[in-house]
Amino acid sequence: MVVTVRHQLETAGQGDAHDLTRAVTAAVAESGLANGTATVCVVGSTAAVTTLEFEPGVVADLGRACEQIAPRNVEYQHHLRWGDDNGSSHVRAAILGPSVTIPVVDRALTLGTWQQLTLVELDTGPRSREVVIQIVGER
Repeated sequence: MVVTVRHQLETAGQGDAHDLTRAVTAAVAESGLANGTATVCVVGSTAAVTTLEFEPGVVADLGRACEQIAPRNVEYQHHLRWGDDNGSSHVRAAILGPSVTIPVVDRALTLGTWQQLTLVELDTGPRSREVVIQIVGER
């Protein structure tokens, strides 16, 4: 069986992070599925979904690492082609990825104690984001 849930949220721009764990936990509970997988995917090419310990220090550390890997204020071919300012956003999103898949065992996500599902906004301004949660499994 496949159950799909759509979750909407608003972000504040590059570096903003949102804990998705409650929304995904609720989707799994409401699905009625006991065992399978839950895939969490952000729609778009300038945001990412990952797992991390959702606390301000780790969020800041991730932002600093992203800035070192794909600095915001350098010239990107994307800027030259499209005349915008979010080349770093696309590169960061490509590195982190749009989705994660978590095993569902006995009606629960298989996450570690300090592991939360997190949406990371990588675009340079506020955005409306859609997160698709798809649970595949058996009752």
